[in-house]
Amino acid sequence: MTDTYTQLRKEVSQQFAAPIDMPIPDAVFNRLALAAHALQMEQNGPYAAYCARRGRSEVDHWTEIPAVPTAAFKEVRLMVGNAEPEAVFRTSGTTRGWERRGQHFIRDLALYHEALAPMFIAYLLPDNAKLSLYSLMPSAVELPDSSLAHMITFALERFGADDSTFVVSRDDGLQYDSLLERLHEHSARAEPVALLGTSLSFVHLLDTMHERGDRLKLPEGSRLMDTGGFKGERRELSPTDLRAHYRERLRIEPLFAVNEYGMTELLSQFYDGGLRDLRLDRNVQTERKRIAPWVRTRAVHPDTLQPLPDGEVGLLQHFDLANIFSVCAIQTEDLGRVFADGFELLGRAPGATPRGCSIAMDMLLQANRG
Repeated sequence: MTDTYTQLRKEVSQQFAAPIDMPIPDAVFNRLALAAHALQMEQNGPYAAYCARRGRSEVDHWTEIPAVPTAAFKEVRLMVGNAEPEAVFRTSGTTRGWERRGQHFIRDLALYHEALAPMFIAYLLPDNAKLSLYSLMPSAVELPDSSLAHMITFALERFGADDSTFVVSRDDGLQYDSLLERLHEHSARAEPVALLGTSLSFVHLLDTMHERGDRLKLPEGSRLMDTGGFKGERRELSPTDLRAHYRERLRIEPLFAVNEYGMTELLSQFYDGGLRDLRLDRNVQTERKRIAPWVRTRAVHPDTLQPLPDGEVGLLQHFDLANIFSVCAIQTEDLGRVFADGFELLGRAPGATPRGCSIAMDMLLQANRG
């Protein structure tokens, strides 16, 4: 491990430990971003070739650093150095088949944990409650290539009460009766709980409750975290409808249903900020995802990938300092609007891959041909 590697990791880690509402000064963010870019140019061959192809081997500001399309993670190994990764996170592969799964090689799992912890606490546990956490997805032991499974497993072990556990397994599915028994016990003791899982896993839970005629009145302060969409499943619910069902079946109020937006290619996450706003007694904003201080997000034009003014709809682009050992600048195919206090996620770009992403991907493949 080089001195540069060690020093950069230390400085980035310090940003994770700072107060979550304290912005990183632009000059500090820029310095760290340029240091990360220099490291990636030196030790991430596929990315260095791509930057050279675009004439951006050397840059003066983080906004000039070329962003890699998420599809690139399906084609090349984007990791700093040649060490054996501590983990490999893979995309679900449900759209194009398992053979086309993107792979994010994780050199430093501890850095991932350091980045996820402050955002999870700030937006799901802003009251510092020590809750029983129940996961509606399997653990990282069963799903070692799932970044979400790693995230939830870490959260249960680090922040959950002693009885926190997984109520879904890969072989047996949802342990419905056991979960309901536990939730009834918490209700009887007036102990709030938190449920964590994908939006689809919550739909399965709600459907089962509907089929069996079950309803719960979870104690005040209970909450949940859902994430992801439905990815072509027959059953789809809008976020508004889903929250109405949470209220009807679980008595979890909409502000206590916190949606998390994450990506396999990013080590940082984004959250609804309504519950935190409520706990801090400030103006509640429910439409926008909150951005970690060590992340910069902007919208870019679908054809040119040029930055757009705040409030205009474009493809979202994230620059995440937690990705110092892979690629910090990620180009998504998600449409959104960016504002000073976060961004609105508007869904995937319809139809074929946006032209700007296609051109960028073609340049990466040409740069790494052979």
